[in-house]
Amino acid sequence: MNLPSDLVIISFIKVTEKTLIFWLTIHQQKEREVKMKLLDALHWRYGVKQFSDKKVSEEDLKNLLNATRLSASSYGLQPYNIIVVESAKIRKQLLPFSYGQDKIAQSSHLIIFAAHSKVGDVTVDRYIDKHALITDKSHQQLSNFSAHMKSALSNKTELQKQEWAHQQAYIALGNFLTCAAVMKIDSCPMTGIDNAGYDLVLGLDKKGLTTSVICPIGYRNKDDMQAHSPKVRFDYDEVIMEL
Repeated sequence: MNLPSDLVIISFIKVTEKTLIFWLTIHQQKEREVKMKLLDALHWRYGVKQFSDKKVSEEDLKNLLNATRLSASSYGLQPYNIIVVESAKIRKQLLPFSYGQDKIAQSSHLIIFAAHSKVGDVTVDRYIDKHALITDKSHQQLSNFSAHMKSALSNKTELQKQEWAHQQAYIALGNFLTCAAVMKIDSCPMTGIDNAGYDLVLGLDKKGLTTSVICPIGYRNKDDMQAHSPKVRFDYDEVIMEL
């Protein structure tokens, strides 16, 4: 015996509501898990002092660098390059310019964030070429946007332009550290180096680059005492100001 059509519709609505509530609950649970995973990863990470000899896999390294490539930057200009150094020979040459911090040689890979040393119209033109290619817009359509960015950069001194480029590299570094922590890859950002020495060894001047910051990555050594120390950070109310 068939149910009246209105009862069929009511039954369908009830089943649909239950299904919707079920999937909504699952979605909310996954959102909470993602948030907790991120916080747990940030609690887990620290500046590694001693790395093990375990290597970061090629796949994990590629994914980490690809995530870093997607970092935010002013106008999206990304005035920097990321250099991956695995060569033991090159890292040995960099050691004298690292003030004896041998973790640059012990780690799986040494990552160097290097800012573009020439910033200005060429920076904007490079971006506009890529923008036009991806968005299928003509350079003419992007001319006002291009002129605006060039004007903003032209108002800076050469020193300010270089400082700005370094700042963009640091934004990428922040994203790099977070992504590495989520992937359970250890890291140690370092500025205590001789930047000019790094530029010399790596031939960055010829590439139009200059060292901003470096970051060895890999996996913590079981004997690294720093791994067992409690994380010291200021409390929420000591750092965050809500107006």
